[in-house]
Amino acid sequence: QVQLVESGGGSVQAGGSLRLSCAASGNIDDRYCMGWFRRAPGKEREGVAVIYAGGGSTYYSDSVKGRFTISQDNAENTVYLQMNSLKPEDTAMYYCAAGPPSYVCYTLGRPGYKYWGQGTQVTVSS
Repeated sequence: QVQLVESGGGSVQAGGSLRLSCAASGNIDDRYCMGWFRRAPGKEREGVAVIYAGGGSTYYSDSVKGRFTISQDNAENTVYLQMNSLKPEDTAMYYCAAGPPSYVCYTLGRPGYKYWGQGTQVTVSS
């Protein structure tokens, strides 16, 4: 079993920054694919960033590319999402997720993720 706990959400003004953290515990190692998803009110859950291959590879959705950076600390079993130049449309509940290595996971396909955290809220005001 794997547990994921997110933290770091909050309220910021447009143009600001936040860093989300996801602490992983249980039966997980750095081969796992770790992703961040978000769900805005009235919208489907959207994948925004993933890191895999022990942190050597990343993939971002077009909506956050160039503004968000995903990273991981293997010693601490923690994944981070640094969010810069935040926009009101980034407002959402952000979820951390983990899955075994697979193409579906690497490309932020939801079926590729077996474990999910409870989420942390990010609110960006204009």
